[in-house]
Amino acid sequence: MFGRNRFRRKRSWWSFFRAVPAISRALVWLPRIALMALIVDLFYVATIWPNWSHYKNGATPKSQFIIKYQKTRKKHGNPPLHWQPVAFEEMPPHLLRAVVVAEDSRFYQHAGFDLIAFKEAMDYNLSSGRPAFGASTISQQTVKNMFLSARRDPLRKWHELLLTWGMERNLRKNRILELYLNIAEFGVGVYGVQAASLHYWNRPVSQINLQQAIELAATLPGPKKQNPSSRTKAFQRRVEKISLWMVPPTDD
Repeated sequence: MFGRNRFRRKRSWWSFFRAVPAISRALVWLPRIALMALIVDLFYVATIWPNWSHYKNGATPKSQFIIKYQKTRKKHGNPPLHWQPVAFEEMPPHLLRAVVVAEDSRFYQHAGFDLIAFKEAMDYNLSSGRPAFGASTISQQTVKNMFLSARRDPLRKWHELLLTWGMERNLRKNRILELYLNIAEFGVGVYGVQAASLHYWNRPVSQINLQQAIELAATLPGPKKQNPSSRTKAFQRRVEKISLWMVPPTDD
């Protein structure tokens, strides 16, 4: 018995040493495979890369989210699309400020990515033990809505980062914010601030007051469930927070 066990141990060690060259070959090929995958993906990105000159001025095109909604709304029994893009000049300053304060306070300072907000979000998520907050900037959200999908996978996030980099280098900040506010979802089938203002208060966005602007900003994180019609407790809490953030600091 002892002899057979020793033979088995020798055989297992011999099998391990025989496997070492195969493992080494696999490790040699891994970087090559990764490089090939990167080249293929960059080629794909090149095929979907926008002609940014078409987005610098003029009317806001339909986003991928709007297009998908139009295609699938009947299947899910959803209401017709409500979408009326407007020019940046028609959006009141208090609305612009409320959205920036609520969604991306350093929008006009960063180059598309807010590393400070990312660190703060990760610290909170780690301390709370759950992914409660993300750190996507307005620029990243614009790219996702306009060109990509709602999938939550690393490849989609990688494409979002590349497109955000491209957009920030080709479009003005005010134009990015204009595109965002014209394609953001504000309810089931309600896209853009003009459609949202008409839907909730029957008035154009140029005529909404400060409270209504804050409520639109509070709608953005969860527009289907938390909006000026549902007025959930979570929505009310967010309205109160944004109202406090909107108050400029006073000098003591």
